[in-house]
Amino acid sequence: MKFSEMTQDSWAELQLYLDTCLIPYTALSGEQSPVEATEALERLRDFLDLVEIPFKGRIMTYPAFHYVNSELSMTLNSLSAQLKSSGFKYVVIMSSDGHLDGVEIPAADLVLSRSVLTHEVGEEGIARFIGEKIRELWKK
Repeated sequence: MKFSEMTQDSWAELQLYLDTCLIPYTALSGEQSPVEATEALERLRDFLDLVEIPFKGRIMTYPAFHYVNSELSMTLNSLSAQLKSSGFKYVVIMSSDGHLDGVEIPAADLVLSRSVLTHEVGEEGIARFIGEKIRELWKK
């Protein structure tokens, strides 16, 4: 479910079920042409579908964090902590193009980078791997 689909009344009603917040990270540098930026957003959308579709009803997707900056880990960590203090039990950060390996985000429960996963499990294994990681997260 997207944040924009939520009303105040429905949030109060569904908050118990929507315990996981998804933060998309586009990883734009500002050097991309409009066409390249659109392509990056489309890749991110397709990557997010691997979580949003099978886990609909428990995942709330927040607005994307679009741009790379020198304090990325601190920014994403602060955002994750704030989202947890607002009522989410879990925070998952996903990026199709961003390189998040080695980035310290202790307040996030799961960080998924398509470029890393492609290297580790192959393109065909990504959906299964992500599903397993999300289910493991919820079993904690």
